[in-house]
Amino acid sequence: MPSAIRPVITREQIQVRLRELAARINRDYAGQEIILIGVLKGVFIFLADLIRLLTMPVRVDFVRLRSYGESSTSSGRVVITLDAELPLQDRNVLVVEDIIDSGLTLDFLLQHLRKQGPRSLKVCCLTDKRERRAIAIPLDYVGFTVEKGFLVGYGLDYAENHRQYPDISELDV
Repeated sequence: MPSAIRPVITREQIQVRLRELAARINRDYAGQEIILIGVLKGVFIFLADLIRLLTMPVRVDFVRLRSYGESSTSSGRVVITLDAELPLQDRNVLVVEDIIDSGLTLDFLLQHLRKQGPRSLKVCCLTDKRERRAIAIPLDYVGFTVEKGFLVGYGLDYAENHRQYPDISELDV
């Protein structure tokens, strides 16, 4: 059972960075419609806060992928348990993720989405954690870069726990 939780990124830092990310996305997609694809479950808080700051026409869809289960490490096997429903052909698609760790899950998702022929396909992530990166993934919008640690809070979880914390914290596992 986890024993200690240490704040790493405060709720105030998150809100400042959200405004900066939204300003870049608004500039990059000015006058265009985008489809945000949130990767469930961890992204729901980040996506909800981000979308309220966007000024262009936005459609939202979700995917759910499984690679962790109730472990602190990825199994390496990715399964789609909920696929996007909106048509992506010739559309601007922005995948919104809570955390990029090994890169295996996101690489799998990007390959899957490319087959649907989007006009553009970019990635926005709240946290880019590089400790276990196995695949180089192009990240277009990054909230925070964290070198290591198991992160929880602001939607991030450990075995479905700790999502509700308003700060991002490191958990001893």
